[in-house]
Amino acid sequence: MIPEELGIGQRSQRRHISALREALTVRRLAVLALVLFGPLAGVVSHEVYLDLTIPGHATATIADVDGAPLAQVSGKVAGTWHKRYVGLSDSESLEPGEGLFFAHPKQGQHSYVMREMGFPIDIVFINTEGEITTIHHAPIEEPPYTEYTGVAKYVLEVPYGWTSENSVTVGDQIEIEWRHRRSSPLSSI
Repeated sequence: MIPEELGIGQRSQRRHISALREALTVRRLAVLALVLFGPLAGVVSHEVYLDLTIPGHATATIADVDGAPLAQVSGKVAGTWHKRYVGLSDSESLEPGEGLFFAHPKQGQHSYVMREMGFPIDIVFINTEGEITTIHHAPIEEPPYTEYTGVAKYVLEVPYGWTSENSVTVGDQIEIEWRHRRSSPLSSI
């Protein structure tokens, strides 16, 4: 009777050890997958999250230092790193009254270049209070590219000469209405 009980106990112990080895192997594979693919998944999920939380469109109303309206411009928002990097490079042109808005995570010194651009633009740097801090008139160019720099939380790219045609200058105020879609307002600065 004792030898039979040992046999059953040994089989149970072997099954238990086998199950532990299998669980350990699964855990090792899970950790390996997390180490190898976790950073990629984090970037992808972060970009998807940002795409869901950052507005897709905006309309800006520009007024001079006395509050007199100067112009209005509408367009898409480049809110993720990738969209800011590409910018207008994959566009053929901007229509009058159309622009591309760039929303940075925080205000700071930002630089823009005319990488692979097929048309010239004006680059308008805007601080968190909605004040225009810098305006650059950027022609089409080949490498090495000029860095157009300014202090901003937001940057607006518009057709070349648009700021001059509308008398928009440094110190003017911009009120931006952010929208997830073209028709529904989200907020404004």
